[in-house]
Amino acid sequence: MPSIVRRYGILVIIIVVVAAVAFVFRDRITGSAADLAVGDCFDVPTVQIEIKDVQHHPCAEAHTGEVFAVVTDPAAAGAPVPTTDEISSFYGPACLPLLTTYIGEDALTQKTLDFGAFYPNDDGWNKGDRGITCYLYRVDSGTMTVTMKGAKP
Repeated sequence: MPSIVRRYGILVIIIVVVAAVAFVFRDRITGSAADLAVGDCFDVPTVQIEIKDVQHHPCAEAHTGEVFAVVTDPAAAGAPVPTTDEISSFYGPACLPLLTTYIGEDALTQKTLDFGAFYPNDDGWNKGDRGITCYLYRVDSGTMTVTMKGAKP
């Protein structure tokens, strides 16, 4: 009996150590773009075809993007997949006022930041995914080392 308790004790210790390491390094792990949340900092992918994963970073480290909003397209289930222009027509007006709120300055008058969005691919859309992740980035493609929340760039 003691050997079983000992084995399970060691297993529990290993699980706790793995969980602790994952928690500590969670901001540096590559993860799904769909799992980004407001305030997350990451590197904006340089190839804009179909983005699945992004490199997460703590906002105090160099990064090129920061999530400032997550919005939902109101299209009904079964609606046809929108074109890129149609999806941009939704997320532009939906994200812009949220960017102003996030950075604390009128997004149209400041010259430092712009925004983009991750949106569902055709398969995701057809399965009912309508989530759109709005993120900001520097116009000059430079890196940031602080959060832009309330920064008034």
